[in-house]
Amino acid sequence: MKKIGSIWFGARRALKLSTCVAVGAAAFAFGHGAFAADAKIPVVAAENFYGDVVQQLGGDRVDVTSILSNPDQDPHLFEASPKTARALQRASLVVYNGADYDPWMAKLLAASKGAKRTTIVAADLTGKKGGDNPHLWYDPATMPKVARAVSGALIAADLAHKSAYDANLAKFLDSLKPIDAKVAELHGRYAGVPVTATEPVFGYMSDAVGLTMRNQRFQLATMNDTEASAADIAAFERDLRDRRVRVLIYNSQATEALTQRMLKLAQQSQVPTMSVTETQPAGKTYQTWMLTQLDALGAALAAGDVNGASGANSAKAAAGAKGKTQ
Repeated sequence: MKKIGSIWFGARRALKLSTCVAVGAAAFAFGHGAFAADAKIPVVAAENFYGDVVQQLGGDRVDVTSILSNPDQDPHLFEASPKTARALQRASLVVYNGADYDPWMAKLLAASKGAKRTTIVAADLTGKKGGDNPHLWYDPATMPKVARAVSGALIAADLAHKSAYDANLAKFLDSLKPIDAKVAELHGRYAGVPVTATEPVFGYMSDAVGLTMRNQRFQLATMNDTEASAADIAAFERDLRDRRVRVLIYNSQATEALTQRMLKLAQQSQVPTMSVTETQPAGKTYQTWMLTQLDALGAALAAGDVNGASGANSAKAAAGAKGKTQ
């Protein structure tokens, strides 16, 4: 995931246009009176997986707008629009990722200071900052924290429906248990097994499963839109040619020439590949999305086992090892 900050030119254009937007909807501000019985709480989520969580927690009491929501679009190419600025202007609750993943959001919010709202930043809840892996939604520990913060904000805005929000939170937290169970199952079978990736989108989930992730310098170069060194490229190719890794994980929303080259080499070397996305696919909830990708990971690891990736057996013998290479 290359930093989306490079699209600030488009966001700045949106900021100028947003100054013409009225702030009448700010009357719905949190802590400034209860909502009318039929009024919905306007919410903006920078990414659609956070928007989905808000929708599950708020039900028919929220009106959610998700900005990044197209799984077929490269999120790195996003440009903020006047429509985005208007949605933020009327929002009473805003949820975004932080950790430099969506820096345009903080800048858009700063440009509409007149609006009164509650803002929830996943990075703040998880102790992450710029320079850390920003793909926080792949960490199983993230969404429970986001959900509790969102639920608390909804209750503060609409105390009359506290019991409904409490019930929805309990239901949501319970629905995450199959994800935890699947992570534990894969950890028990594959902890210590070497894998590689073109960028660190799936990094937190890979860590949770206990996999040994290789070629991390290459991944950081891809994420930061810089050129990987010749030595790092050669090491990546050697891992694939010699089948030193069980699986190649790649971001299907951002497949540059070098990524395509590694995919082709993996196929030629019979190293199973697994695609992940940065945007929640249509028709799925956050929970079904995570489970689908964990199932795909399990299938790829099993296929790599059958293909006999070099070094996999010794890695399995060292199950639970947390060492990182490259």
